[in-house]
Amino acid sequence: MLNEFGPNIWTAEGPTITAAAGFHYPTRMAVIRLASGDLVLWSPIALTDDLRAGIEKLGTVRHLVPPNSLHHTFLGDWQRAYPEARTYAPPGLRAMRQDIRFDADFGDAPIAAWAGQIDHAIMWGNRIMTEVVLFHRESGTAIFTDLIQQLPRGWFTGWRALVARLDLMVADEPAVPRKFRLAFTDKRAARAALEHILAWPTEKVIMAHGPLIHDGSQALLRRAFRWLID
Repeated sequence: MLNEFGPNIWTAEGPTITAAAGFHYPTRMAVIRLASGDLVLWSPIALTDDLRAGIEKLGTVRHLVPPNSLHHTFLGDWQRAYPEARTYAPPGLRAMRQDIRFDADFGDAPIAAWAGQIDHAIMWGNRIMTEVVLFHRESGTAIFTDLIQQLPRGWFTGWRALVARLDLMVADEPAVPRKFRLAFTDKRAARAALEHILAWPTEKVIMAHGPLIHDGSQALLRRAFRWLID
């Protein structure tokens, strides 16, 4: 179930979940092993015995990272499984999930536990959700959640297929959905975060809802965010 994506980073595919208005999405998580052997779990998917066993072979789960206020469905299960792991709140999620214990909040400052190994940028200024984008330095991997998507054509049917096409969720290459583009009310703040992201020496890209990108990542990101850069 765990697939090696690069040095000390793995991905795992989870079940399809249904969101608002009946739209269904695939789920994916990433596991990063720090130099200490501690593990960072990004966007935890449904917890299963097989997944847990595979993860525990890699190291010790110390950090749980829900990357925005939309990806938190399974967080409580992981907290119960690993009560000593620290959970980090992206902007907006602490108020939504008062049933979850959060140990720290993402801000613009680096997270001390993985400084120098994982960088992050917060895409401020969006009315729908504020996403924390990660960068794993050892593997050169930028990690996006909902901000960039590319689902296969035919993934949605009926009226949802039309909405998905107009929203660019099923575009010819990964793109920022139109709903998120329109929701950026503070583009100055978003551009500042994007400058940070584009300065990373990105070689690969992981996204929650799209293909894993192994090459051409810098050019891909610039094309995906051309609407914000121009």
